[in-house]
Amino acid sequence: MDWVERAAELRQWSKGAVRAPHKPLLLLYALGRFQREGDDGELRYSTVEEDLQRLLAEYGPPHRTSPAYPFHHLVSDGVWEVRTDRGAGSPGTGVRELRARGATGRLVPELRVALRREPSLFGRMARVLLDANFPPSLHDEVCEAVGLESAPDLPERLPGAHRQQRDRRMRDLVLTAYEYRCAFCGYDGRLGSVSVGLEAAHVRWWAFDGPDHVDNGLCLCSLHHKLFDKGVLGVGWGSPRSSGVESGGEAESGGSHRILVSQRFVGHGAAARAQVTELSGRPLIGPQPGTAPVAATHRSWHIEQVFRGDPRPAHVAPSSV
Repeated sequence: MDWVERAAELRQWSKGAVRAPHKPLLLLYALGRFQREGDDGELRYSTVEEDLQRLLAEYGPPHRTSPAYPFHHLVSDGVWEVRTDRGAGSPGTGVRELRARGATGRLVPELRVALRREPSLFGRMARVLLDANFPPSLHDEVCEAVGLESAPDLPERLPGAHRQQRDRRMRDLVLTAYEYRCAFCGYDGRLGSVSVGLEAAHVRWWAFDGPDHVDNGLCLCSLHHKLFDKGVLGVGWGSPRSSGVESGGEAESGGSHRILVSQRFVGHGAAARAQVTELSGRPLIGPQPGTAPVAATHRSWHIEQVFRGDPRPAHVAPSSV
């Protein structure tokens, strides 16, 4: 049985390009626990519920969701089994039922045997789950959060739906379009003649059909790339005093692309204010004239699927008078 292929083809709730990484997060968590602890890998729902809720809050979609959903539904993918005090089978998707009946879940016996026989399978399954659901900037962080050793960089093409090849020219095209400056803060550091700490960020993630095009990219420093992918920062459209989340299309006259900062972000130090909260409402730096700016459809996807909560009001610098 090809377990990597099975991981790549998890049946997930879908509606357009809506993010639903509930099952992948649970499977990654179960792999991490089994890798660390071995034994039979049994996870009691009432014990791991808080861990799973934290993972969904951190890496799931912006709206609140319950870990009971993947705990029940992952069974249908042939990699997970659930038992209660009444025997095999899940009692349903209700949190109360899972708690009250002492529901436990674990990887199916065949998968546990395969993982013991071939330890590299942990990393290969993790890689396909990460590539299909998260941007590269979050891969190591997700692995750490679920307790897995970092997934390896694999040269071969991965199975499943995401077989298309990345366009390796995108980084150069995006950095050139933004003249090697972070679109949020203007950082343009170099070591000799080589830029350092600058990355090409996908606005709409590649895992969710985001194209390797300049109009789906931003040149960002490493810090702002991570905060953008975590939903702390976003890109909106409007005047300096607007919320910056107006819809795209023909109505975008008389405005410009502006930085959004989530109201959920908290940072009291001078660095947090300068690098994050005071960016709210600022116009993007770049791209250079004649280059396609961020497309409204990609910007809207990021606001709906990644950005956390509502944006802060535009920052107004104190008067120097």
